[in-house]
Amino acid sequence: MQSLTVTQLKERLEQRNEKPLLLDVREPWEFAICHIDGSRLIPMREIPGALENLDNEQEIIVICHTGVRSLQVCYFLQHQGFTNVKNLTGGVHAWATSIDPGMPTY
Repeated sequence: MQSLTVTQLKERLEQRNEKPLLLDVREPWEFAICHIDGSRLIPMREIPGALENLDNEQEIIVICHTGVRSLQVCYFLQHQGFTNVKNLTGGVHAWATSIDPGMPTY
């Protein structure tokens, strides 16, 4: 399983013209509190029904609160044939702590 730190993600977003899909798999109430700009919300429980709306060759960075749920979704997506999936280590909590200290946390 590939993963990215929040610092690596920040650098990637700043440097690349082609942006990855930032797939946030938290619940809507969590997303409403805080999220990384440009993220697309699909709660973890809805991922199986949303597969047809995802490009299985696009780079997908999966995000949750601390990196646990997102890791499970990464494994699921890989088993469904997605080839370029990465887990954001530490999730939005790490992003708020290291990258955007003004971001609300919970």
